[in-house]
Amino acid sequence: MDAFKTINSVVTPLDRANVDTDAIIPKQFLKSIKRSGFGPYLFDEWRYLDHGEPDMDCSQRPINQDFVLNNARYQGSQVLLARDNFGCGSSREHAPWALEDYGFRVIIAPSFADIFFNNCFKNGILPIRLDGAIIDQLFGKALGQQPLEVRIDLETQTLKLADGQQIGFEVDEFRKHCLLNGLDDIGLTLQHADEIRVFEARRRESAPWVFKG
Repeated sequence: MDAFKTINSVVTPLDRANVDTDAIIPKQFLKSIKRSGFGPYLFDEWRYLDHGEPDMDCSQRPINQDFVLNNARYQGSQVLLARDNFGCGSSREHAPWALEDYGFRVIIAPSFADIFFNNCFKNGILPIRLDGAIIDQLFGKALGQQPLEVRIDLETQTLKLADGQQIGFEVDEFRKHCLLNGLDDIGLTLQHADEIRVFEARRRESAPWVFKG
């Protein structure tokens, strides 16, 4: 997992509440568990005018010009702004895989579904919960004549707008540590690789029959 660095990005405003994981990545794409390659199918049913299937060449598909991801001003954005209850529905981890593969490293919303919220941290995405009034303010700016540009600093837990406004946010200290150091569950385990090897060596001596066959 890539370490989370300071993010400087235009904000992509997805002005919808209760966006569920089937909207984020539809069920037909769940056959793969590679954790990569899902970005082209992110929000597939909203993003394209035809029905998507795995291994389709998305560059040849008709796009929905009215959907926010197809707006040229948001290309390359790493920050998604959303409404209440983002990531509700099924617990599929493919949802944060698709968001991360597309390029989003931060999602800002008033609230998230619990399982999705936890899965974000495990996959290198920072979900930021902010008060609804602040979210309304950010949408107003993001949907204005000029795109909204922000700088997100996880170390200081601040979101700074181009006009100088600063907004603080809360994040669990352990999850913050993991993001800053690029540690997923496997990475955390491997930090104890030496102790694991010592344990395995002792185990082979005390219970050699376990390792036979």
